[in-house]
Amino acid sequence: MDHELGPETMGMAATLVYLAPVYVCTGRASTESDVYSFGVVALEIATRRKSVDKQFEKGFVDWVWDLYGNGKLISAVDERMQTDFEVKQVECLLIVGLWCALPDRNLRPSIRQAIRVLSFEMELPKLPTKMSVAMYHAPSNSLVSTVEPLITSSSTNVSQ
Repeated sequence: MDHELGPETMGMAATLVYLAPVYVCTGRASTESDVYSFGVVALEIATRRKSVDKQFEKGFVDWVWDLYGNGKLISAVDERMQTDFEVKQVECLLIVGLWCALPDRNLRPSIRQAIRVLSFEMELPKLPTKMSVAMYHAPSNSLVSTVEPLITSSSTNVSQ
């Protein structure tokens, strides 16, 4: 690998549920898209469910938002856990997960803010009861001459 050429992706495998909506639309990763992924993982940990589970008709994050909006957030936790958890800690993890997974990247916290809330050094955020919908502007046709895939994979042969 020639390090003077800069960073190069050797290959990528991704599950769409972990990708921020803006990344799916633009193909551009950012700190905010990392925060989104962190939020989805936090929700998976708190619920003990996989976000790719087909049981979620609208999607995993939408399902957790619906429970939050209906005042039933703790019911997102796997029933097999019964009462074998600290409600305050799990509720905090769920709310931070939702906060990080907000569709609008400008409303997401920084990782530092999320960690401070998880450490109980900062108050829980006040989230809307319904998940917001982010709007993204697609590039105009005059600026785009070809359609390229959003997720690509490349490999480089390295000889010794």
